Amino acid sequence: MYRARLFATRHARAFERLYALLERVMVALDPVFSRIGYARVERPVALVERGVKGLLFDCRMCGQCVLSSTGMSCPMNCPKQLRNGPCGGVRPGGFCEVRPAMRCVWVEAWNGAARMQGGDRIHEVMPPVDRTLEGSSAWLRAGREKAAALREARDAGRSTMARAFAGARVIEPTSAPLADEPSVREPRH
Repeated sequence: MYRARLFATRHARAFERLYALLERVMVALDPVFSRIGYARVERPVALVERGVKGLLFDCRMCGQCVLSSTGMSCPMNCPKQLRNGPCGGVRPGGFCEVRPAMRCVWVEAWNGAARMQGGDRIHEVMPPVDRTLEGSSAWLRAGREKAAALREARDAGRSTMARAFAGARVIEPTSAPLADEPSVREPRH
């Protein structure tokens, strides 16, 4: 697993692209997941996610994945589970103070982030881990949140257009004056 983690940070740019594609797929599947019910889909998606991310990133399934912000290095692999940077005990050569044979998760995170297009996201402060989400699918949650944000933005655009159109009709009721209606002749019998 440790070698797979190192591989992931060395190829962070490729995994970043893969994650972006996965996010688009999850957003596209939102109507299907909504129809089936997110509660029903959670377990199978989390199972697949655990397998894939466990193999590639030694994922701990915290439910709040930040791999795309941490250079594809899972901060939950830190023995101290630090989410916002290394502790003060990083040994020479970038090795962990708790597990001297392991490179510091955050040293690897910085190396991975340097390879990523969105590598500057490593500077963002992450909220503490919500332990109630452990074992749940971060993929499903992220896709659902992104789809909701897109729906909200689309609906906001529509309501803005509707308000603007109504206002325009008040200011300028018609673009051309209406012609008089032709008189209606009664048919002869």
